Amino acid sequence: MPHLEIADGESLYYEHTPPTDPAGKTFVFVNALTGSYTMWEASIAPALREAGHGTLVYNFRGQAESRTAPTTRPTPTQIVDDLDRLCDEVRPARPVLVGLSIGGLFAAQAYARGARADGIVLINTLRKPTERLEWINTAMAHGVAAGGFRLIMELNLPMLVNPDQLAKMRADVQTGAPYAPIDPADGGYRLMVESVATDWDFPWESLDIPAQILVGLHDRVFYVAEDVDELAARIPTTTRVDFPDAGHLIPIERPAAFTEALLDFAKTV
Repeated sequence: MPHLEIADGESLYYEHTPPTDPAGKTFVFVNALTGSYTMWEASIAPALREAGHGTLVYNFRGQAESRTAPTTRPTPTQIVDDLDRLCDEVRPARPVLVGLSIGGLFAAQAYARGARADGIVLINTLRKPTERLEWINTAMAHGVAAGGFRLIMELNLPMLVNPDQLAKMRADVQTGAPYAPIDPADGGYRLMVESVATDWDFPWESLDIPAQILVGLHDRVFYVAEDVDELAARIPTTTRVDFPDAGHLIPIERPAAFTEALLDFAKTV
């Protein structure tokens, strides 16, 4: 399995396929905190490769198959450093950064620090650093500590995804099994705890590459319409696609429509 070695016992799992079309882009997928490269590889990345594009998927340190030391703090700054390091090592052809949720912010921060990109896709990323956002992020970390990730999924999914997706996920989430505190050494939990310190005050007007804004209107947790409108207006070159039948997890909820949006965006970059 391909790993980018960072230090003794620490590495990033990744999979890279170059474009087969001379004009093809390489879509570099940046996970959400609780994500995995497998979400992109289920159908989205294969469809992009079929169209001649390349893909680069990976997991953060702390996510499955990547390795991190117990003493290393998976801070937001470290995540951006790792993304920059991975892109510098792999050097994907004509990269388009694609970030889900906080992953979009990490992608933007990496570009601002010098990572190469021809374009960027922000999936339910745009939000302001408010008391409300800090409360939500802190409460989720507390919920995971008390009852694991299944607890916060059961509490939040009705406000995060569309009803069809909710029905699909119900049997796996509402199992009736008792909740238990999570192991403090769990990689996903450590990522969530460190993420509370994320700086959301990003200068969006500094994105001087084409940006695609994807918004799931069923997201009742992070989507604040007026904030998204205001922040999107600060980005010089944008296209926007709203998904009235999807929520926060557009790539999972509507993978075909999501892939089509990426293919359309690639034609404009």
